[in-house]
Parts: sequence; C-alpha cells; structure tokens
Amino acid sequence: MTQLQAPAGVLLQDRLTALTPAQLLGMRRGIEKESLRAQPGGALALTPHPAALGSALTHTSITTDFSESQVELVTGVHLNPEAALAELTQLHQFTYRAMKNLGDEMLWASSMPCGLPTDETIPIARFGSSNVGRAKSVYRMGLSHRYGRRMQTISGIHYNWSLPGVTSEQYFALIRNFRRHAFLLLYLFGASPAVCSSFVAGRQHELQELSASTMYMPCGTSLRMGRLGYQSDAQASLAVSYNSLDGYGASLQEALTRPYPAYEAVGIRNPGGDYNQLATTLLQIENEFYGTIRPKRVIFPGERPLHALRERGVEYIEVRLMDLDPFEPVGINVQTMRFIDVFLLHCLLSDSPPDTPAEIAELKHNQHHTAARGREPGLTLRRAGGEVSLVEWGAEVVSQCAPIAAALDAAHGGNHYGETLAAARLGLLDSGTLPSARVLADMQQDFENSFVRFARAQSLKTQATLQSLPLSDGQLRRMEALSRESVDAQKKIEASDSLPFEQYRQQYVSEQRLGMPHPVAAHV
Repeated sequence: MTQLQAPAGVLLQDRLTALTPAQLLGMRRGIEKESLRAQPGGALALTPHPAALGSALTHTSITTDFSESQVELVTGVHLNPEAALAELTQLHQFTYRAMKNLGDEMLWASSMPCGLPTDETIPIARFGSSNVGRAKSVYRMGLSHRYGRRMQTISGIHYNWSLPGVTSEQYFALIRNFRRHAFLLLYLFGASPAVCSSFVAGRQHELQELSASTMYMPCGTSLRMGRLGYQSDAQASLAVSYNSLDGYGASLQEALTRPYPAYEAVGIRNPGGDYNQLATTLLQIENEFYGTIRPKRVIFPGERPLHALRERGVEYIEVRLMDLDPFEPVGINVQTMRFIDVFLLHCLLSDSPPDTPAEIAELKHNQHHTAARGREPGLTLRRAGGEVSLVEWGAEVVSQCAPIAAALDAAHGGNHYGETLAAARLGLLDSGTLPSARVLADMQQDFENSFVRFARAQSLKTQATLQSLPLSDGQLRRMEALSRESVDAQKKIEASDSLPFEQYRQQYVSEQRLGMPHPVAAHV
C-alpha cells in the first residue's frame, strides 16, 4: 500500500497529511493551447501554417490542431505554474513574430470561432507526404465527414497534470471525482456564453438571439462544453466507465473496432481514390473520444495510446474542458492554474466510489446544464438521484479544498493558493465576477452585443500586449533553431518511408496494435 492509498472512509485531511512536501513540490503541469489564426476583420485566416514556425508534424512545441488555420502551442512539463505560463507566453511571442510575414493576422482570443467560411473551405491541417503525416490529415478529414468542420474550429486549453507516486488505480479515482465535480470548473472558468450566428446557421440549437449577428445563453458559461460543442450522437452511445484501466481500455477498444453504419456509408476512400477517413469504426483513433478528462501516457513513435496505457499504466491526466479566457493574453493565468492544481488534488485525495450508468447519465446532464445555464440563480444539478444547488455544491467542494491550499502554500511559501480559493468563493457568491458574465457585459457595453466585434477587440489587445513584451536574442535564436530542426526531422521521416500508405493505414488501425489488458498496468 502506498502513501496515497487508504481504507475507504479515511478523511481527506488524513490522506493529505500522508503526502510529503517533496510530493507536493513534485507536482507537474503543462499546457496545450489552441487558437485560430484570424484576419484583421475577424474572419478565419486561410493562409498556410507559417513556415517560420517549422514543421507542424515534428515540432515539439508549435503545431496545428484540426485546421491549418488552428495553431496549437504546447509547453514542456513544469514544477510551478509561473514557469509554465512563462513558456506559453514565449511561444506566443515567437508565433506572432512568425505571423508578421502573413500580414496582420492575429490569434483569436475566444474559444468559439471567428467568422468562418463555408464548411468545405475551412482548411484541414497538412503534415507533409510521410505516412504518419498523411494519416494525421486523413484522420482530420474523417472528423470533417463525421462532425463537420465548424465544430472542429472550437478551441480550448488542455491542462496536463501529474503527481509523484500516483498509481493508475489512483488516477482513475481522480478521474471519477473530476467528472463528478467538473461543473465547478465550467462555472468558474467558462468564458464562451455567446457565438457568431453563422456558427449555428442550419443547425438545431437552444440559443437565443442577442443581436443580428450573435446568439447566446443569458446565463451560459461554456457553449464550447455544451450541446453545441464537442458532442456527437454516435459517441452518445458510449457509456465509458472509469472504474479501472481494464474497463476503460475495453470500452475504448470496442469503440475502436466496432463498425458504425453511418461511417461505413462514408467509406475509407471516395470514388476518386482520395481518403475520407482512417477507419469506419465508431472511433478512428483514441483521440477522437471526446471526454472532459483523459488518462494519458507518453507514447513511443508509432505506438497506439491505448497500447501505451495498457503496457505501462497512466502517467498523467489531461484536463480538456478549459475555455480560452479572452481577458488573458495567453488564454489562462497563474491563479486559474493554481485552482486547477488544488481541484485535482481534491479529486485525488477524496473518497471515489465506482461510477454507475445512472451516475454517468447524471454527470452528462450536469455538464450540459452548467454549460448552458450555470449562472442562473437557484440552478440545481443532479446528485445521487436527487437535486442539489450548484452554488451550494460548489461551495462544499471549495471548502474541502481549503486544507489542500494551505498545504501547498506551506510547501511553496506565500498565500497564493489560499487567494485562488478566495476568488472562487467570490465567484460562487457573485456570478457577475465570472469570465462568462464579463464577456456578456463587455459585449453589451462596448460592442452593441456583437460577439465577433468583442472577440476581435480582445484579440487585438492581446496581440499588442504580446508584441510589446521583450524576447531576448537567445530565446529567439533557440526557437528559430527548433523550427529549423523540426523541418529537417520531417524531411528525414519522409525520406525513410517505405510502406505504401494503404498498408501503413491498415497496420496502424489493426486491433493487434491496441495491446491487451495488462495485469501490471492495471495495478501499478
């Protein structure tokens, strides 16, 4: 039994006391941040990924997500939030330098997209002629057939987190509690209550008209995480359990190997021979599974993520529900990161009973309810078959986080973690202080309730802030060298390919590549 394992019913405080200062100081986090490149007027930029940023296939820190127009910036792993934020800021500074050659393009400051062209003209990311590069583009083509390209342009922040000495079993306990309490992060940090009307043109939705160009939910927090965001009727049939690595792996394997009639109708290739998707199964690859949180493991080149998890266990978790904060130059600030740290420790140290199909249904309801109506006075969520006030439940969680914040402040010095809990308490008492409320208030006050005008102004403001920050010659040379090295690395991959692409595709998606349930991995 490790330090973190304890009999059921032991108080969170006892488990917290069992953590050593070295473990608390060994907490690690990294950030992945997606942003659309937008034209000065607020329309999607249709230019290629800037060449000065290097190869999107092989660069470790600067790549693209779904679209060629969607930059993804990835920090390394850091022992404190300040260092992670500093690296993310430098990556933005370098990106803006590279974008200068493309005119006045800017990084869109909101999670919900800028003005979009017709669906078929949103450019899918390109990764070169290698098999692995082509597979990445074909996967994205599959996403466009399955969900449409508009949905894929929604951007967000992923927060990768780990703590020394945590086992796979304990990470899954954390994940179960995270899903139970994820409503609190959506409430406190959701920043996408409105969207350009063009985004929902021709779609069924529950949004209300705010102005001629803008739709919204009056008390919404995160449309990105609601019914308009990364949702899918096909994936709604997946009731993935997080009670064990074996069970989670079995659920994913079934989705990765079960043919899905609607996708079989799309086919692997079109009549002209071009690829429509990587597979006709419910999920093409693991990353297609849309969850608010994922168990993760660094993979070897060419290795399937599920195989890595089964072989070597969970290494860290990826929080996937954070909106871009349009009031912050890089979409997130240190105080928000500190709250996530405290919140994840609370999820880890609290008792975490197994989930059930009934609870999984409640959690989905709570997510959609909070995303669409989170700031509504008196809003209730579902818990254990009953109803509970969102604000009261949130206050319970924040109160339980107090000793965790105190322990982190004792380890690091200062009162920063205590201050972030104070800000959360204020948000629960006064929803007008929340980013989602501030977005709507600013839109009304200064932008005639136009989402695009508001987001464009915030994008220009963050652009000016980032361009005004100093970037040393040494930092610039190091980043330029990384870009050049990534281009060389892509050329080497392309030169070394020997398999025909179809053979590569068949091998990659084969069931044998997914690994088998591994007794060591399940109980590390």
